[in-house]
Formats: sequence, C-alpha cells, structure tokens
Amino acid sequence: MQNRRTKFYLDKQNAKWLGVCSGVADYTGIDVLWVRVLTVLTTLFFFQPLFVVYFVVGWLAPKKPLGLYGNEEEAKFWQGTRANPHRTVNGLRSRFRDIDRRLADVEIMVTSRNNRLAQEIDALR
Repeated sequence: MQNRRTKFYLDKQNAKWLGVCSGVADYTGIDVLWVRVLTVLTTLFFFQPLFVVYFVVGWLAPKKPLGLYGNEEEAKFWQGTRANPHRTVNGLRSRFRDIDRRLADVEIMVTSRNNRLAQEIDALR
C-alpha cells in the first residue's frame, strides 16, 4: 500500500483533458492551475515536443485509484514525502524526539517525590 502512494497517477477526477497536469499537480503538491499554465507556456514557447510527451504520459500512466488518500492531511503528507523523503524522515524524527522528551518529563513528574503535593494531601485529611 505504501508504494502505491508514492507513484505517479493520472488524476481523472480533476482532469480537463487526459489528467496528466492534474496528476503532476497531485504528485508534486503544486496547484493544478500553475501546472497547466506552465505546461501550455512551455509547449508554446520552449519545447513543442512536450505536446507528444503529454499524450505518451496520458497513454502509459495508470489512473489514480479511488480512495488513495484518506483525507486532505494524508494527501499533503504523501506529497511532501514524494517531494523530499529525507526532510520527511527528519521531520518525523523531530516529532518523535519531542514526544519522547515530553513523555520523559511526565515520567519524572509521576515517579519523583513531590513533597508539596504530599503536604497538601495531608492537610486535607
């Protein structure tokens, strides 16, 4: 399942023509409007064979499976993972370190002797 989320797919649900630009937008996390504008400008002014490449990709690439992402947060996570896996791993390590540090603080608080709390409990008796 994990490798399915890191592949390129044609996004037929948001397609204007073949779904290539919307697939690129989904894969990279860039807004689909900018991908379409860049594709048209690149085809017109710089690289005319991009028109042929567009059709080849539209013909060869698989369609995006339904339910690939559970929600918008999951989609953003996988887009970030595809864009820079090293940054994603470092971000996860940082989050786990923070959680571990906070858990250690809670453990110290629970296992240490808290004289003030003990005095307050005794005063209530």
